[in-house]
Amino acid sequence: MDNRYEAVLKLLLEAVQNNQASAEVKGDTNEIPVGISNRHIHLSQADQNILFGEGYQMTVMKELSQPGQYAYKETVTICGPKGAIEKVRILGPARSKTQVEVLSGDSFKLGVVPQTRLSGDLHGTAGVTIIGPKGSVQTTEGVMVAQRHIHMTPQDAQRLGVHDGETVGIEVSGTRGGIYKNVAIRANDASVLECHLDTEEANAMSIDSLTKIKIVK
Repeated sequence: MDNRYEAVLKLLLEAVQNNQASAEVKGDTNEIPVGISNRHIHLSQADQNILFGEGYQMTVMKELSQPGQYAYKETVTICGPKGAIEKVRILGPARSKTQVEVLSGDSFKLGVVPQTRLSGDLHGTAGVTIIGPKGSVQTTEGVMVAQRHIHMTPQDAQRLGVHDGETVGIEVSGTRGGIYKNVAIRANDASVLECHLDTEEANAMSIDSLTKIKIVK
């Protein structure tokens, strides 16, 4: 083959590869992975001691997407004025206060009115009875529906044009897609980029673990 043709073909190949690489980077820039959570509970160490016995060591079942977070094999039962829900998964590590994250639909079975809150914002929330293998705890607060939110690093926030504490919308594609508003940005150095929704929110728009979302304002 003539050297001139080889040179032209080489330049064309490089151009195609560069365009593909640029498209891949551009496509990844604004897409955010989704994590879907069911009801679960975070226990304080004091409540864990009552429910499972002093010195009991929880068994890690799997690590979660956020660094240092994991799900235990152990579960508890939560009870409200009207009913109970069994096998509620415990997530670790232990928190300073016990936090019970339920689905909106759980309120009918439990007979409590959970407020939508960000993790850790428990003042004024309802309490519940928690039953473990060694004892029970009656909490005065802590039952909540998690506000949808996006974990990210400060670098992610800068790239996406948002800041910690801001609320945005997210757009979901697909036949049942749409826009969710009031999505909180939680940016810190200990996070991995991921949008957190509960199973009710995910089911409403046919979202699964392979779905990618985009921020809209």
